[in-house]
Amino acid sequence: MGPLSSVRREVASLRSNGRGPVLLAVAGGWGTLLGARMIYPVLLPYLRAEFGLSLTVAGFLVTVLWLGSAVGQLPGGILADRYSERLVMTAGAAVVALALLVVIAARTAIVLFLATGLVGLGQSMYPIARITILSDIYPDRIGSALGVTMATGDLGQTVLPPVAGALAAAIAWRAGLGFLVPVLAVVAVVLWVTLPARPSTDSAVDDLSVDSARYVLGELRRSNMAFIAFILFLYIMIWQSFTGLYPTYLVDEKGLTSTQAGILFSGFFAVGVVVKPVAGAAYDRIGVRLSLIVVLVGPIAGLGLLPVVEGFWPLAGVTALVSTMLGSGAITQSFLSDAIPADIRGTGLGVVRTAAATFGALGPVLFGSIADRGYFDEGYLLLAAIMALVVLLTRRLPAE
Repeated sequence: MGPLSSVRREVASLRSNGRGPVLLAVAGGWGTLLGARMIYPVLLPYLRAEFGLSLTVAGFLVTVLWLGSAVGQLPGGILADRYSERLVMTAGAAVVALALLVVIAARTAIVLFLATGLVGLGQSMYPIARITILSDIYPDRIGSALGVTMATGDLGQTVLPPVAGALAAAIAWRAGLGFLVPVLAVVAVVLWVTLPARPSTDSAVDDLSVDSARYVLGELRRSNMAFIAFILFLYIMIWQSFTGLYPTYLVDEKGLTSTQAGILFSGFFAVGVVVKPVAGAAYDRIGVRLSLIVVLVGPIAGLGLLPVVEGFWPLAGVTALVSTMLGSGAITQSFLSDAIPADIRGTGLGVVRTAAATFGALGPVLFGSIADRGYFDEGYLLLAAIMALVVLLTRRLPAE
């Protein structure tokens, strides 16, 4: 069977039994939310100029965004276990829309930071519910379904940041965020209309008691989640550090224009549109270890080459090399969904992802402080070394 036939078979399977509209709605919402989040690095030079932010403080703003996106995943997972995912995901999109209105109206750095944290909190309600609903709908194709969803996320991150950058350059940075508010309102309506209004599930977490916490942590220990959570933490720290200040690095250190930097930044996510569905399908077929190693080897070389490469097109090649790491999300999240028991899937995913993403969110502010001290290039070499450690640790994961 040729590659084209395999693709057609996967598409037909994902669309079968009326599941296509649900996948389309979930993926579209995810793409819009991630695109909104990735507008921040593109607008960071404008925010630095208006609010007088240093690189360290600008990195901290990105950290606040990622921290908000992390800490809300555990409550979001608990709610996904107990209530309809439709309610949780719709509420998440609505909260982000309202928070962006506050960001647009901000006149002080304090309001900017608080509203940015609220953007992250709204976004954090979506990821776990997205995984649990797809796990139920696609029990035999979770890797492929998550791969498509996450590829749509990269499509949003490819398309929306350049639009925001163009609006910021032509009008003002507030216009670069403002156009998303009505888009998110439409997303909320589509999610509410399309997703099934399922009743609350039979969750093992009926309350926030010590017994419930002990049960969840015991199940996670039996599933060896601490090790995969540590790998996930390292990966998130690398990814957030790289993306948080990459456009600024290209402008300040490589001499590119803001437009060129925006193109390369979008190109980074454009590669993910292709890589993530392939990575998710690879997980379904060859397991977590080999598929994860394949997508993470290239970024080691790319991050190591970044300080010595100059010029738009060479930097485009290095950016594409680094971007293969985007495929790891479809692999690790599919593995987590399969490994965590169904009765605590949402809560368990929330614990693992919140722990990993909370600590990983420290990456941008630490990376920003390194850059402020004149070690921007060395920071990327450090990321390459950490990525090499991730690959070595991945060899300890099960083959299947």
